[in-house]
Amino acid sequence: MNESLLDAARKTVPTLRENAERTERDLTPAPDSVAAVRAAGLFALTVPSAAGGSEADLRTQVEVLAELGRGCPSIAWVVGLNAANKGVARLLLPDAAQEAVLADPDAVFCATQVVSRESSGVRVPGGLRVSGRWAMASGSELASLAMVAVPLPDAATPVPAMALVPLSDLSVDRTWRAAGLGGTSSHTLVAEDVFVPDGFVTFPDAFRPIPPEAMFAGGLTVLAPMIGATRGALDLVADAIAGGRAPYMTTYARVADSPLGRYWYTEARQRADTAMRRTVRVADVVDGLPPGSDLPVTERAELRIELSTAARECREAMELLLDLHGASGFVEDNPLQRLWRDVAVGTRHPFFTPYILAEDYGRLSFDVLPTASLAL
Repeated sequence: MNESLLDAARKTVPTLRENAERTERDLTPAPDSVAAVRAAGLFALTVPSAAGGSEADLRTQVEVLAELGRGCPSIAWVVGLNAANKGVARLLLPDAAQEAVLADPDAVFCATQVVSRESSGVRVPGGLRVSGRWAMASGSELASLAMVAVPLPDAATPVPAMALVPLSDLSVDRTWRAAGLGGTSSHTLVAEDVFVPDGFVTFPDAFRPIPPEAMFAGGLTVLAPMIGATRGALDLVADAIAGGRAPYMTTYARVADSPLGRYWYTEARQRADTAMRRTVRVADVVDGLPPGSDLPVTERAELRIELSTAARECREAMELLLDLHGASGFVEDNPLQRLWRDVAVGTRHPFFTPYILAEDYGRLSFDVLPTASLAL
């Protein structure tokens, strides 16, 4: 665990919290928040130390992102996916493309690894011509480079090519207007007949298996900000119920004077703490894998269920906290409702799909294969 990085993250929280409302309103992280994160070196979490980065392990990333999420879940989400994307780029992209990604360790790098039906590529001498639209590219308006999945209609396999494209060659369609995580700039990237040189494309025949650390990095780095958001809500509600907030039409002067009110808060805190312990345990398991090793598919399923359970615990904690706080927690200028919406959306990321993970675990338990998940 890198304590200096965690301390740097803590120091950004007041700025992130102060600008969280603007971040959501503008559908992109506020400039002051971006500047604070960049000055703390947190856009370089997974950049190798030789290239000017922190080369943080997954446990450190989880701790840092949870702290950022306490101030602003949207920018914590962007920082987390930037970290995961840079790690995946070093596995998927050719050497020249990797060098471009690492050229500025503090730059933001966005990616959409989901294949879009609205995109296609055609091989031409020296590279690939790309057109299409790729939705939900978190950090799109901050990024200088993007990695996109490009289907090749004439390819012998359905696996797409992965192309590294400068944002200067793309446009951003501001399509991300969601109930939560509105400030993540998760908009749609648009390419119109963009040429990508061979050195910046990984074609299907050059793909290598993605190791467990890369697969779990995405789930861990989107869950940690949600744990941070839950902790931020705990802070807000603790201040409210310990202060002058009284339960309606009761003899109590404060919510905290009610034994069950204190118990309700403790239950919420325990759920947030348990979610963090589960998440850190998964990070420690993956960090502890020897280089080049793999995880048995049953253990992968178990670890994914751990993270899915942690996501559910964050939602349960938020519901308890809103019950304690009452209806005023839903007033638009109350940050509690924004944190609640962020957690509701972020914990529904496809990595955590609980019913599919439960189905997969049942299949593995009784040797009913293959699993429903294509990338378990």
